[in-house]
Amino acid sequence: MNPQFPACLRIAVFLTLAVALPAAAADGLPNIVFILADDLGYGDIRSFGKERCRIETPHFDRLAREGVRFTNAHAAASVCVPSRMAILTGRYPFRFGRGANGGPWGFIGLQLKKSQFTIARMLQGAGYRTACIGKWHLGTAMPTKDGKVQGLTNVDYTKPLLVGPNDYGFDESFILPGSLDMYPYVFVRNHQFVGKVTAKKGWSAFNRVGPAAEDFEDWKVLDTFAGEAEKFIAKEAGGKRPFFLYLALTAPHTPTSPSPPFEGKSKLGIYGDFVMEVDAVVGRVLAALDKSGAAKNTLVIAASDHGPALYAGRKKKATYAQLKELEKDGHYSSGPYRGYKFSVYEGGFRIPCVARWPGVVSPGGGCDALIGLQDLLATSAEITGTGLKPAEAPDSVSFLPLLRDPAAKGARENLVVQGAPAVAFHSGPWKLALCPGSGCNGRYGNSPPREEAWKKALADYGKTPANRKDLEKAPFVQLFRLDKDPGETKNLAAEHPGKVRELFKLINEQIASGRSTPGPRIANDREHIDLFRGIPRFVWSKRP
Repeated sequence: MNPQFPACLRIAVFLTLAVALPAAAADGLPNIVFILADDLGYGDIRSFGKERCRIETPHFDRLAREGVRFTNAHAAASVCVPSRMAILTGRYPFRFGRGANGGPWGFIGLQLKKSQFTIARMLQGAGYRTACIGKWHLGTAMPTKDGKVQGLTNVDYTKPLLVGPNDYGFDESFILPGSLDMYPYVFVRNHQFVGKVTAKKGWSAFNRVGPAAEDFEDWKVLDTFAGEAEKFIAKEAGGKRPFFLYLALTAPHTPTSPSPPFEGKSKLGIYGDFVMEVDAVVGRVLAALDKSGAAKNTLVIAASDHGPALYAGRKKKATYAQLKELEKDGHYSSGPYRGYKFSVYEGGFRIPCVARWPGVVSPGGGCDALIGLQDLLATSAEITGTGLKPAEAPDSVSFLPLLRDPAAKGARENLVVQGAPAVAFHSGPWKLALCPGSGCNGRYGNSPPREEAWKKALADYGKTPANRKDLEKAPFVQLFRLDKDPGETKNLAAEHPGKVRELFKLINEQIASGRSTPGPRIANDREHIDLFRGIPRFVWSKRP
C-alpha cells in the first residue's frame, strides 16, 4: 500500500482484506511468524536447489507445498548486519550512518538509533504481541564496570542491557548478541544476561575465544531457540492479541555444530547435518502452530539472511572454499547462481523464501516476481491496515498481492543490494554490478578477488581513471541480463552503455530522494553515499 494513502482508503483496503482473508482472520488479524536462517544458500533447500541439492529439507519443502515459493527473493545485503537492518526497518542499509562504537564481534555497538521505526514497533501499534528470539547482531549497549565503551574485559554481566531488542518494539526477547562464532557466548533474556559469564570458550570455526556462560555450548543453541519459540507460540496462541515472532537462527553459519541427533544424518558431512537441523527447527515451529490451533490463522515466512559462506563445509574448522568440496559431491549451496556470501553476484543475495498462509495463499505455487526481505514490513503494514508515514520503511514494497496470486505482476520494479562492500542494482531482467569481479573485500573465497579484478579492469581500460565518472564505464562495471544469463557469465556493459547510464541515473535518483518508493524526499542518515565502495587505492595511482 502506498504510504501516502489517505485514511479513508486505508480503511477501505482493510475491509477488502477482511473479505479476502480466511474467516478466522476476518475476526482478528493473522499471526506472523518470520523464520530467518543464517548463511543458508538458495540451493541448500531441496524445493529450490532441485537435483543440485543433496540435503533433505522436508519441513521447508512442506511450506513450499502448502504455500508459495519465491524464486526471485533477495536479501538486501550479502552479509549479516546490513541484511538484518533492512529486514527490521524496510530501509536500504546504505542509507544508515555509522553505528555506535563497541568492541569486537558480539560487543558491537548499536547499529540503529533507538528511535528507529521497525516492523516490531509497527506491529505493536497494530495490537500485536512481539518477540525476537535468536541471533540479534544489530548491536547493543551493554553495562560496563568502568563507564567506558563495551569491550572484551569491562562488561558487567550481572546487570541488564542498557539498549537491546526490547527498545525496538519487541515485547519479549531471547537472543544471542552476535553470531554463534562471536563472543560473548551468552544468551540474553529481556536484556538480562542468562547465567554466570565466568568461562572462556571458543569454537574451532575461527578459534575466537572469549567470555562465555558456564553452561553455554554451541551445539545446544538451535535446540534452545526452538524451545523458546515453541513456548512463545503456546503462550500467545490462546490470547486475545495476534502475535509476531521473529525467529533468527544462528545456522548453518559457522561454527558448523550439529547436535548429536543430527550428526551423520545427511550423509553430506556436518554442513548437510546442520542444514537438516535448521530444517528441523522449522518443523518444530510448524508443529507448535498445529498443536496450538494457531496454524490456520498464521502467515509463516521462512528465508535466509543471504547466501552461503564458502568457508563452511565438512569440517568444523573454517577453511576457504569448503563448499567447493561439496560441489564435487553434487551439492551446490548457491544453486544455479554464481558467487557466495559477501559477493556481488546472485549467489550472495538470491535466497530461498517460502510463505504459507492457509486460506490466502494457494498451495504449491511458485512466484518469480522480484521481492526483497525488507518488503516484509510494507507487507505486514498492508495486512494490518497500518498507514506508513513518509519516512517509515521508504524502501519496502508490499508483496501481499503476490501472496494472493503468485502469478500477479509484482509491485517492485527494482532493487538495490550491497555486498562486502560492492553494490548492485536490479531493474527488470537487468543487473548492474558497480565493480569488476566479485567485489568481495578480504579473504572470503569468492573469485575473482577484488584486487585482481580491479587490476584487470585497469589493464583493459588502458589508463588510470581520471574521476569517478570513468568508473561508470566498462570494464569497471558489470551488466548482466539475468533472464537469459542467470549464471552471470557474460558482461554486457560494453554492448549496452545506454542501459548502464539509465540504471546509474535511476539508482542516483533513489539515493538523492532518500527512498525508492513513491513519496516526498527524505534525508539519508549518511551525508555522502559512495556507490563505488571499497576501491583499492592503486586504482587512482599509476597502474600496477
